Amino acid sequence: MPAREYDEDDVRVRPARRSRPRTKIRPKHENARSGFVTAVDRGRYTCLVDGDAVTAMKARELGKQSIVVGDRAALVGDLSGREGTLARIVRIEPRHGQLRRSADDDSATERVVVANVDRLVIVASLVDPPLRYGFVDRCLVAAYDAAVAPVLCLTKTDLAPELVAEVENYYSQLELTTVTTRPDEPLDHLVELLADQENVFFGHSGVGKSTLINRLVPGAGRAVGEVRSIGKGSHTSTSTVALELPGGGWVIDTPGVRSFGLAHVTPDSILKAFPELAEIAADCPRGCTHTPEIGDCALDAAIGADDPMAGRLDSFRRMLTSLAESDGKT
Repeated sequence: MPAREYDEDDVRVRPARRSRPRTKIRPKHENARSGFVTAVDRGRYTCLVDGDAVTAMKARELGKQSIVVGDRAALVGDLSGREGTLARIVRIEPRHGQLRRSADDDSATERVVVANVDRLVIVASLVDPPLRYGFVDRCLVAAYDAAVAPVLCLTKTDLAPELVAEVENYYSQLELTTVTTRPDEPLDHLVELLADQENVFFGHSGVGKSTLINRLVPGAGRAVGEVRSIGKGSHTSTSTVALELPGGGWVIDTPGVRSFGLAHVTPDSILKAFPELAEIAADCPRGCTHTPEIGDCALDAAIGADDPMAGRLDSFRRMLTSLAESDGKT
């Protein structure tokens, strides 16, 4: 029997994996629906789409882009909101009013906490835990840097009413809206300020933030804990969530924080939160660092140890020192 002659038709070649080149053209998703991100939990995002709560995941094309509460997102897929369904977030709309923070000033990692907010409500108790001016000042710096209107909300004023005047005096040179709250008084003033706005609440653990939000949003069910010891509250809120106010607008509750790193700001940004100091600093020599070591800083000449602004100057310089030390480590 003669030997068979083989030709190229007998050759079998297994196709290589992913032999088709991957296109760089991404779909435009022109039919995507708009949604409002109200909660983030371990890679799953709750979005409000035409009044329905939809669970979604991040599409691959977004890469490492972060998605935070307050984001306006474009979604595709199953948008019914039924249990077990999952949509995809394919686009994040341009942000405004995004608040950022790092763990501390020398941390290389900073993150956007919330986006598209109009107002930052700094919740601080007068006692148990006591108000920390340095923390409030840092929140103010972050607010001005993000072009977000700040509000200082003082809680537990029934326990130390005499301290309210002290706080108001400390910030008397700053155009800062201050609201006082008591458990036995309505929240009319605060409700009026928050109406039809997107508001985010920041504060130390134990200052009464969750209690305040439960009063503003009946049925919110934010966990409320007791202060274990002076200045050490329990972390009752463990996630960031947006809650709709009965009269319109939103309040975003954030977990209690112990520090507010400002690694992303500049000395000029810090000075914006101290306008009374900025006015004096205009007379400083060119290149002045506004630290005592410079020798001829106008702030030292104008503000003595007994001046009401001395505390503000000290807070301003502590932030400058912290930023300078973090720059030296990088």
